[in-house]
Amino acid sequence: MDIDIWMYVLVIVAGVFAGFINTLAGSGSLITLPLLIFLGLPANVANGTNRIGILLQSLVAVGGFKQKKVFEWKEGIWLTIPATIGSFIGAAMAVNLNDLLMNRIIGGLLIFMFFIILFKPEQWIKEHAGLVKAKPSIMQIIIFFGIGFYGGFIQAGVGFFLLAGLVLGAGFDLLKGNAIKVLIVLVYTVAAIVVFIYNNQINYQIGLILGLGSMLGAWIATRVAVKKGSKFIRWVLLITVFGFAVKLLFF
Repeated sequence: MDIDIWMYVLVIVAGVFAGFINTLAGSGSLITLPLLIFLGLPANVANGTNRIGILLQSLVAVGGFKQKKVFEWKEGIWLTIPATIGSFIGAAMAVNLNDLLMNRIIGGLLIFMFFIILFKPEQWIKEHAGLVKAKPSIMQIIIFFGIGFYGGFIQAGVGFFLLAGLVLGAGFDLLKGNAIKVLIVLVYTVAAIVVFIYNNQINYQIGLILGLGSMLGAWIATRVAVKKGSKFIRWVLLITVFGFAVKLLFF
């Protein structure tokens, strides 16, 4: 697939935004996934290609958080096991869906996430941070398996669910939960990418370009805690998500 230079720039810029947003909260794929489809990638290939950016930004984010000693490996590594198993199964299901059905699923998801973003879930999570003790349980395994399945299947918006699971279900504070979130995403994304590679559903050229932008966004996010402009980003997300959802569902 050939794209013009301005489209390369657009993919890099989208990657920067996605890497930044994904590292600090989640939902960056709500920008990149529809963009990849808009550029002409089939929905399944866009879904696989998007994982290259996720993988690279997660590497940078985990390294940044670890360098700042935000978390220890042992604190979250056990949660990656059910999430990774779920991710592998979710990705395997995603690659077998036809393009039209995947468009409809992504479109419906975007509408759902539009309302999730609209009602500011990050505020709800923040208010409850640290109220739950971190104790491994069957319920936590089930929850993170389900989150991993969703992440492997579609990825978009999974950050909010992971933060909720880590803060409300595992008892981490928001900062540490955010760091462990990117660790879990890093590990389960490897499993998902294996599935997409095996099924030839990754455009490596666009994926690596997206990854460059995503890495830069993640690097910035781990070093800059900026609350100014968060309302602007939220409204950009709302408009973008709604617009692409309408396109995928009705056109």
